[in-house]
Amino acid sequence: MLLRFIVVFFTCLSFSSLSWANVAETSSYPPLQPLVDKLKRGDVFIIPPGTYSGPVFIEQAITLDGQGKVTINSGGKGSVIILDTDGAVIKNLHLTNSGDHHNDLDSGVQVRGNFNVIKDNIIDDCLFGIDLQQSENNIVKRNHISSKDEELGMRGDAIRLWYSFDNKIIGNTIRDTRDMVVWYSKNNTIKDNTTVGGRYGLHFMYSQYNLVENNSYKNNSVGIFLMYSDGVKVLNNTISHATGAAGVGIGFKETSDIVVNDNKILFSSIGLSIDVSPYQPDTINYFTNNLVAFNGVGIRFLANWKNNIFKNNHLKANISQIMVMGGKTANRNIWEGNYWDDYEGFDLDHDGVGDTPHDIYAYSDRIWQDVPGAQFFKGSAMLELIDFLERLAPFSEPDLILRDKSPIMDVNLDTIAIKESLDAELTPESGPEILPGFKPENELEQRLKGYLQ
Repeated sequence: MLLRFIVVFFTCLSFSSLSWANVAETSSYPPLQPLVDKLKRGDVFIIPPGTYSGPVFIEQAITLDGQGKVTINSGGKGSVIILDTDGAVIKNLHLTNSGDHHNDLDSGVQVRGNFNVIKDNIIDDCLFGIDLQQSENNIVKRNHISSKDEELGMRGDAIRLWYSFDNKIIGNTIRDTRDMVVWYSKNNTIKDNTTVGGRYGLHFMYSQYNLVENNSYKNNSVGIFLMYSDGVKVLNNTISHATGAAGVGIGFKETSDIVVNDNKILFSSIGLSIDVSPYQPDTINYFTNNLVAFNGVGIRFLANWKNNIFKNNHLKANISQIMVMGGKTANRNIWEGNYWDDYEGFDLDHDGVGDTPHDIYAYSDRIWQDVPGAQFFKGSAMLELIDFLERLAPFSEPDLILRDKSPIMDVNLDTIAIKESLDAELTPESGPEILPGFKPENELEQRLKGYLQ
């Protein structure tokens, strides 16, 4: 009741800022709250079809089912539904037109309880989508979420977890929001979600032991970023088209004990970005069986760091495979059995492993990495000529960036499965349109699919 009083109080304060158009629009809708107030704990309420005005406060374990025929319009003020209870179910509703106050976290659904289910809803024109604070064991499933039509930084987050544990975020479709954020939250499962057109597809801060599996992040500024978040498993995700000056597929900042397996990081400015990770003493980060392809830089280290293990990864058609800032080396990490498409050795015994190590040295192609002004000339004929001459007759011994002692000679992934997956992801006919105007015959996509045949 206290939460309800506070929300009503601030809603009244902000009411004067609403346009008369919004007031006139929502005043014609019947309020849903009187119908909700009549329900008892455990009731299942199939709401009669139509449009109702919000906000709606739910303070007991009930089920609201719109059956896809009910809209709740909050009239541009506050959150559409405030869920301050345990064990409620919100499903098959269209929630729209929340307020636009970032300080109040105006949302489609605010969750302040445990063991609730929010599923199969359409949430649009809401600043934040679903906000969970100090809430545990909730299920957020198969919702379609978009934010308000604002500049990227002024949108709200699609799904926000704050001090929230053991929640399951599964099968949601997110478009044109800001971020999905997980702050100070443990043991959450984030699985089978699709996020398009945002800033951070998924952003962790001080959050441990979470599982990120089988998600798709496309056309976001950053796919996944882990900051100060240990023990996270990142498995079988597809991250593509994280472009722009700050574009990163998966980034790691002072993050330890992570497992990064079976991911596809494609068509991004930076594939993997590693900054002082692992951070905790005597910890190791594992990178295994990842496909890193068609990126500007495959793997970037922001420092001369150690204790990362790279095994059976596949680096293909990246403009630069490895970048180490500051002219240092990545050879303090373990590189073993990775596939490098620029490997120039042989396999005379036909065991699938190169007879000589794959060495990457720092030649003149480091100029654009170390001198910011030279980045303009990256890939130019002039810089390529200088690099060729230095490789042909170096004046001094070049620095060894890394050595893979047992590079594999051919793709060791299930190439048929990867091709089928890419076909499904890059073909709009396979489901809802992912990127408006996106054509699967894009040259780079076709090159990648051909490369994997």
